[in-house]
Amino acid sequence: MTRAVTLIGSNILTNVAQYAYAATAPADSRLIFLAGSCPLSEDGSTVSVGDYAGQAAKCLENMTIALHEAGASLRDVINTRVLVASSNQTDLVSAWEVVRDAFGADSVPPSTLLGVTVLGYDNQLVEVEAIAAVRD
Repeated sequence: MTRAVTLIGSNILTNVAQYAYAATAPADSRLIFLAGSCPLSEDGSTVSVGDYAGQAAKCLENMTIALHEAGASLRDVINTRVLVASSNQTDLVSAWEVVRDAFGADSVPPSTLLGVTVLGYDNQLVEVEAIAAVRD
């Protein structure tokens, strides 16, 4: 199947950013809007308590399952938003590096990394939102 998502870099903007600056999908694509992926186990408990990277990894694992159930994969993601319950930039970067590495250096969609005050589940430090696009 032909990939619907086209990632767009820039030759003018800084190359320090570790993601594409924009992404497109053709009009005939089916968009998939994912709920925020949380670091929850099957029994609903929060995993990797106190571990930003561990929680980011579980968020991506859960997101991959949701994408698969919708007929997509990480390569179909057109945008992410990474929410990290911390005001410490080091914590944000710890979660971000896991997300970035999951996509691969040349395949990171446009992304926003945000520090927030609190997330919805007990001991939750990370949540990852995503939108994907596929061709049926």
